[in-house]
Amino acid sequence: MFKQLAIIGPTASGKSDLALEIAKKIDAYILSIDSLSIYKEIDIVAAKPSQAELLEVKHFGINEIYPNEHFSVDIFIQLYHEVIQQCKNNAKNLVIVGGTSFYLKSLLDGLSPLPIMTPEIQNRATQKLKNLELCYETLMQKDKSYMRNIAPNDRYRIEKALLIYEASGIVPSQWFAKNPPKPIIENLNIYNIDVQRDILRQRISKRVKKMYATGLVDEVCYLEQKYTRAPNPMKAIGIIEVLEFLDGKTNKNEMLALIATHTAQLAKRQQTFNRSQFQNITHAPLNALEKIILENF
Repeated sequence: MFKQLAIIGPTASGKSDLALEIAKKIDAYILSIDSLSIYKEIDIVAAKPSQAELLEVKHFGINEIYPNEHFSVDIFIQLYHEVIQQCKNNAKNLVIVGGTSFYLKSLLDGLSPLPIMTPEIQNRATQKLKNLELCYETLMQKDKSYMRNIAPNDRYRIEKALLIYEASGIVPSQWFAKNPPKPIIENLNIYNIDVQRDILRQRISKRVKKMYATGLVDEVCYLEQKYTRAPNPMKAIGIIEVLEFLDGKTNKNEMLALIATHTAQLAKRQQTFNRSQFQNITHAPLNALEKIILENF
């Protein structure tokens, strides 16, 4: 019978190594929930598992798209459904692991279904989107409560709002009120790595030094040359600081210190989110979690 579990925790807490050991022992695939690992060619910055580790256990959610391609929670949920089907086809269990716990929460909370989009509606929306500013202003006038959370240049979300309006005949806030989300996963055991802040800072510092030694600056130079600085991933921690270094705004030591500081701040936000957003969750230190997980599986 198919089973699944989730391992979450702050960045640099040891999630990936633990997930790999668990997956081998329970005959499982791994689904990464990491906002950077999803992208091809962002390897060092994302601290992806090694090629050898990726071959040990089949991973999903890693190297799925290129940095200049759009990714969203909707796409992630579609990926999850595909992964589940592969698990069931191959009699495998599933370990969900990563630091972007928002994706996990989206599986537990679900997303509202969207209205049916006909080719005619798609074409009509495409024509209107040629004037993005006018689209935004029109939608803002019709549904201020929904659109005030969307930036005027956020083409993806403006298009989604427009399509909902064109397809349903009602504004997005009304559509979502009439079509509440339904959970995609229920009764999932979630395990959170509990780690002391000083230990985590040490792990982060060590990781940053390793990233630099294995070619961090070269990787960011390559990414900038190929994709420019425009795509969202190019604003990630570890990339933005290197770009500032390349611009001459900081020296090497300042760059590394900034990456470590910003990563530690991210880890703190992740810890807060993980402790406040989930039920049916077990908190334990890294060295105790493997035994706890296997006993409960």
